[in-house]
Amino acid sequence: MNRLINTFLFLFLIITINAQNKTSEGFISESESKYTFTQTVDTLTKVAEANKWKVIIVHDLQASLKKNGKEVLPVKVIEVCNPNYSFNVLNKEEFKLFSSMMPCRISVYEKADGKTYVSRINTGFMNEVMKDKQCKSMSNALSDIEKFISNVVK
Repeated sequence: MNRLINTFLFLFLIITINAQNKTSEGFISESESKYTFTQTVDTLTKVAEANKWKVIIVHDLQASLKKNGKEVLPVKVIEVCNPNYSFNVLNKEEFKLFSSMMPCRISVYEKADGKTYVSRINTGFMNEVMKDKQCKSMSNALSDIEKFISNVVK
């Protein structure tokens, strides 16, 4: 349950940052999927694994909320990790602050319009934030995530 609360707090922070930063693309990118909800989740999972990423867990937020008497449209968060990138980030003191974004997360959800969407950390935004730190592993990880997502978005 703590993990669910932390996830919601993280999402609140991201929404707040996006609302305050209307002049840039913001911290989170969203794209419409060309597939159904289930096909999108399955495709992203398979593509990640085919590219030697580990799928740590797939959180079914719709099911979690339903257990607490709340109804929402389908939402799943796929947590993926590449041990090589993770090691390069966690092995250096100056990069450990990025551990709060690990493992990498891809969110897949339906909206009231009946379409499926994919959201993730905005690679361009994060590369701008990280340029002073020169954390290539985190940047490369986010670029890989974009490649996975390119398989499912319009």
